[in-house]
Amino acid sequence: KVSDPSLYVTFIGSDFVEEGRKAARWVLDQAKDGRALNIAELQGTVGSAPAIDRKKGFEEVLKANTKLQIIRSQSGEFTRAKGKEVMEAFLKVKDGKKIDLLYAHNDDMAIGAIQAIEEAGLKPGKDILVVSIDGVRGAFEAMKAGKLNVTVECNPLLGPQLMQLAKDVVAGKAVPKRVTVEEGVYTADQAAAELPKRKY
Repeated sequence: KVSDPSLYVTFIGSDFVEEGRKAARWVLDQAKDGRALNIAELQGTVGSAPAIDRKKGFEEVLKANTKLQIIRSQSGEFTRAKGKEVMEAFLKVKDGKKIDLLYAHNDDMAIGAIQAIEEAGLKPGKDILVVSIDGVRGAFEAMKAGKLNVTVECNPLLGPQLMQLAKDVVAGKAVPKRVTVEEGVYTADQAAAELPKRKY
């Protein structure tokens, strides 16, 4: 972080906290009927900004419903292999608490976890709802297959927005100090239509 804001004109990037909030808002919608949900969380790499912020945003919104409880939470290091390994461990815990929903800080961990869920004889997307962040092609394939319920986009394609900002600065126009990349939330019923459009 730059302590002197006069050293830069603007910053463009993702809002990781808001990504966590978007994931949690979807979870709140699933519990509108008053049902309780036990949530397992696959965190990103310990100490990384996305992991810290995505957890913070998710928990901030989740507080609105006390019936939504995170019962297991561990780092899956943002990788498919570790996501699978940690989910396997989560599913073996014999504390009587069934996992109803998985929140993964990225799609790769979610895809690994989906493998673990299937190998445990359960149906991902049905027996255990799955919400993750990134919006990569693999997530859309998993949603199309009915194994992932929703992905929150973390859009790396900020070139057009960045170039417009640069043109505005050169033209002497005022620009905000912080610009958030345009990002959406995609559910399984949108996956088939959106998949051909994905560029990453």
